[in-house]
Amino acid sequence: MKRLLYFLFVIPVGFSFGQSLKKDLPGIIADKIKMEIKLDGVLDEPIWQQEGWAEDFQQFFPSDTSLAKAQTRVKVAFDDKFLYIAAVMSNLGPRRPDEYVSTSLRRDYRGEQNDGVSFVFDTFNDYSSGFQFGINPFGVQRESLIANGGMQSTDLNLAWDNKWYSEAKIYEDHWIIEAAIPFSTLRYNDGASNWNVNFYRIDSKSNERSTWSPIPRNFNVINLAFNRKLIFSEPLKKESTNLSLIPYAAMAADRNFLKGTSNPLTPTFGGDAKIGVGPAMNMDLTVNPDFSQVEVDEQVTNLDRFEIFFPERRQFFLENADLFADFGSTNLRPFFSRRIGVDRDENTGQNVQNQILFGGRLSGKLDDNWRIGAMNMQTANDESRGIEGKNFTVAAIQRKVFTRSNIGVIFVNRETLNGELNIPLFNDSLSNRLLGIDYNLASKDNKWTGKFFYHKSFEQEDLDNTATAHAALNYATQSISASVAFSQVGENYNPAVGFTPRNDYKRGFASFEYEFFPRSNLINRHGPGVETETLWNEELGITDGLHALFYRIRFQSLSTLTVTAGNRYTYLFSDFDPTRTGGEPLLAGTDYNNTLIGFRYISNPRKKVYVSLRGDFGEYFTGNIRTVQGTMSWRMGYIANISMNFSYNNIRLPEPQNDADLFLIGPRIDLTFTKTLFWTTFLQYNNQIDNININTRIQWRYAPVSDLFIVYTDNYFPSTFVSKQRALVMKLNYWFNI
Repeated sequence: MKRLLYFLFVIPVGFSFGQSLKKDLPGIIADKIKMEIKLDGVLDEPIWQQEGWAEDFQQFFPSDTSLAKAQTRVKVAFDDKFLYIAAVMSNLGPRRPDEYVSTSLRRDYRGEQNDGVSFVFDTFNDYSSGFQFGINPFGVQRESLIANGGMQSTDLNLAWDNKWYSEAKIYEDHWIIEAAIPFSTLRYNDGASNWNVNFYRIDSKSNERSTWSPIPRNFNVINLAFNRKLIFSEPLKKESTNLSLIPYAAMAADRNFLKGTSNPLTPTFGGDAKIGVGPAMNMDLTVNPDFSQVEVDEQVTNLDRFEIFFPERRQFFLENADLFADFGSTNLRPFFSRRIGVDRDENTGQNVQNQILFGGRLSGKLDDNWRIGAMNMQTANDESRGIEGKNFTVAAIQRKVFTRSNIGVIFVNRETLNGELNIPLFNDSLSNRLLGIDYNLASKDNKWTGKFFYHKSFEQEDLDNTATAHAALNYATQSISASVAFSQVGENYNPAVGFTPRNDYKRGFASFEYEFFPRSNLINRHGPGVETETLWNEELGITDGLHALFYRIRFQSLSTLTVTAGNRYTYLFSDFDPTRTGGEPLLAGTDYNNTLIGFRYISNPRKKVYVSLRGDFGEYFTGNIRTVQGTMSWRMGYIANISMNFSYNNIRLPEPQNDADLFLIGPRIDLTFTKTLFWTTFLQYNNQIDNININTRIQWRYAPVSDLFIVYTDNYFPSTFVSKQRALVMKLNYWFNI
């Protein structure tokens, strides 16, 4: 164990000392102004006539070695209350408004097919967290938080909402935006004289992405490692507290036809508060939170032996989520917020929603190097289902080291209320706690990244082997991507508020990919790769293995094709039905070696018809499997997006196991009537669980960040269309800035 801890924390520090430095590029100056700025897309104010524009944008895609063809200019100014931005996006010739691509007029658009310009601010100059604001040619806004240095697209969190103001105007051969961002919506040090900043643009006509500060194309366009300086002509002052109240009122009714129970239309009330605490901290409070407007999960066909991970969608848990959720790694998460508000119905044995009574979260920066987060949530008792309320506490502290790396400590505690609600308030015999330390490596040039951690769970019974340790190191250049990882999970490791589908194993993983960049009008890059993964434990030896070769081609159109060939080894710890349809299971203690081939294809996202397709064919336990799944989408301007998610698994097994044809079909219609009125309908048919689900949602944004939702959900038996259960919810919220 001492050698493992040495590898986890000492060797990575050596890599950090070896981080290479890049030559700093000149920044831009933001002048303080006293004039009024009218947001109209007409740059007639004197400040916009002055010099000091950010110009000479560099291509990020399809190449990263030349200036952008469609150039962009950005200028920044400020006064006591607002940060002002003007941007001019030039085209390669005349362009009609309908030639710009906007998948919807809904706020928080996402996707590289959308025309737009975005502004990234690293307000603490830490190269690891930041704010992003974006606008498209039709004036649709988006705002987001960036975590983990923006190393991958999932580090962009569009759940963060705040009020800011902008206007866009389309001209014959260019388009212009003007924006005003209240300083009260941002977190930064009082007296700050500069921030790190970058700007990037997506132009669908020329199929070009460009950035002001150059970013190598093998990294993500939101990567914070390559930002330049935004220098303020006067130090910034934090003169006001950002206090927001978001109350809601809701009416809901539901009926369960299987149990013969129903609830009449019942009003509920609650809300959130957002309070700025000092210049760089934020407190979020919630009372009786309601998540009825959150879109239902996209179902999957489950052919796995273990629990499936579904991402968090509830906004309260998404804001600043990286402070808690980024501890650990895939399938080794010490904290998973979806455990809060879900409990076991003792009557049926099923997981059900459990009311959250209240909660609070404090998160943000103590100074340039220290970042903290603390959250506490309380759920309710439900005697009818045998559920006792639980209290969840999560605390995290993170210290920046070197340029972009950090060390963090997390503590997770779950307590269960005494059934009689007497003293002591909690039943200590049911408590579950976890303490962990993580080291996140990120070199200044982003070539070296890594994750190293040690976590230990604690329960009343004093057990051995209750810890997990993990080490992963990644290396990336323009042509080479390589990773190695090792994990060790104890037999009795039990993070009850985390996500760890299995324990008692060791895991080794390695991958290598090499890419060629040809001079071609068709192919942007291509190359081979290999991945290998092995799981084993002391008692059984090797229990799982996956070894695969692949070849990936990315085209200039942004479409991608990957072909794979691999071998999978599986040892069954317990009896398992490969189709999960109630057939004769395969017996525990048996093992299987299967070979498969497959492909992945993603079409050009800028086209009106978009396809994402995956196929796998080969051996499956004692038989064979053919899998085809994907998404087909049809975009009708920004008025309508019609898509179809589908999955088909053709499984053929020798007797006595069942054959199966598993279908999952999910058509979705997303209609945009105006910038403030939207209607989304999502239907899912899954024959593995014998269910049809319909979820339809109308959203009216009647004021900035304030909405009326009407949501109807129903579940049916596919064979008879007899309803299982249905619900209707109407929810109204309003955002007050005080």
